[in-house]
Amino acid sequence: MTILHDRLKQIWGYSEFRPPQGEIVQAILDRRDALIVLPTGGGKSLCFQLPAVMRSGLTIVVSPLVALMENQVQELQQRRVPAAMLHSELSASHRKQILSSIANYRLLYLSPETLLSASVWQRLLDPKLKINSLIIDEAHCLTQWGETFRPVYYRLGAVRSTLSNNRERIAIAAFTATANPLTQETIQRILQLETPQSFRLSPYRSNLTLQVQSVSTPRQRRQKLLEVIRSQFGSGLVYVRSRREGEELAEWLTQQGYRTAAYHAGLKSIDRRQIEQHWINDRLQFVVATCAFGMGVNKAATRWVVHYHAPFLMSEYVQEIGRAGRDGKNAIAVLLKSSWLDSEDRQRWRFFETQEHNQTTKAQKLIQKLPQQGNIDTVSREFKGASIALSLLHNAKQLIWTDPFHYEIQSKQKLPPSLLNSTQSMRTYLNTKDCRWRFVLRSFGFDQEAANFACGHCDNCARRFKGI
Repeated sequence: MTILHDRLKQIWGYSEFRPPQGEIVQAILDRRDALIVLPTGGGKSLCFQLPAVMRSGLTIVVSPLVALMENQVQELQQRRVPAAMLHSELSASHRKQILSSIANYRLLYLSPETLLSASVWQRLLDPKLKINSLIIDEAHCLTQWGETFRPVYYRLGAVRSTLSNNRERIAIAAFTATANPLTQETIQRILQLETPQSFRLSPYRSNLTLQVQSVSTPRQRRQKLLEVIRSQFGSGLVYVRSRREGEELAEWLTQQGYRTAAYHAGLKSIDRRQIEQHWINDRLQFVVATCAFGMGVNKAATRWVVHYHAPFLMSEYVQEIGRAGRDGKNAIAVLLKSSWLDSEDRQRWRFFETQEHNQTTKAQKLIQKLPQQGNIDTVSREFKGASIALSLLHNAKQLIWTDPFHYEIQSKQKLPPSLLNSTQSMRTYLNTKDCRWRFVLRSFGFDQEAANFACGHCDNCARRFKGI
């Protein structure tokens, strides 16, 4: 541990690990599989970055968003750690340069799609290239997006066995801040983790107050948002569920005299970086953002978060409120929900669930036409939507990937309804009279901690203590 602490101090400037960082670092150094669930701001990235600099060879980091990669790689390069990233926004010459010098890096960040692109995959197959670990960062995206939005996530479980030919065992570590027991089980199964060490810390944050406020009309929703903004000091975030909503709301708030901007994945990289820096440097009071903002963007002194509309999933909600109060000082998270007079939230949930149902129905019909075994690229060219159909089969345990590109269908039974992206938990949360933090603890499998728990400062606890 002496050498570990020396590197920790030398590169990151910390004299001690935060529990359980030291144990996680050691597990990765020992080439053990691990599933890590730590709260937002819990220091997850250091847990795989430190092992990467402790030894020769490459650590592959699978990351869902370009913004997240850029922020982490920039920080590593500032600390003189050899790190690089590959993504679709890079020029062909830049990609070629990184691939040609890949052995010189300690960490390589890329999306699952880039990992399994032809040029990158062929380079990684070179047995002379030493690969130590495969890190799945923000691993909840595997379940949140893997079935129908980014089905390539479900092929990651076959990566290790293929890359491990003629190599020392490659360890896999999955990191996330939000994974309930079902999500944890799915991550472990899809990634084919082998007797993983499990590290889980409670998501409860004593300095973060949770509130849910009802609104009856779109106009009242905007007025309620203004009330929250006016009542708070310091930096904040307003989360919306679509790019269009973000741009319209940011324009309206600018007209009200606030320094703000809309942030979403449709912006150019340079524009996203500028908004992030302006917010971090207080040139913007707050950002109106989709879920594209947050992962990897750190501002410890964020005092408030407002959900302008309710998220679809509890995992989204907990991820996003986790941006507030990371400095340990008091912060607040306010969620605006439709009252019984306003059907806006119900319409949004219905649209989300209808989309999920329609995709499953289309996939079910397509499955009957797909060959029993084949190559994903060949089949996708012949059958539109094949990748989604195959990922749904995989999650239903009716398909295996023999390598990241070839599959075998073992059964074509009717697909069962997926529980991974159910909106029910979020709906229940909006209307619960229980302590909101207790509800969160139970939702993420911390039943023991939730027993007889009351935070004392959420809106429901405050109402109870006042006898309302």
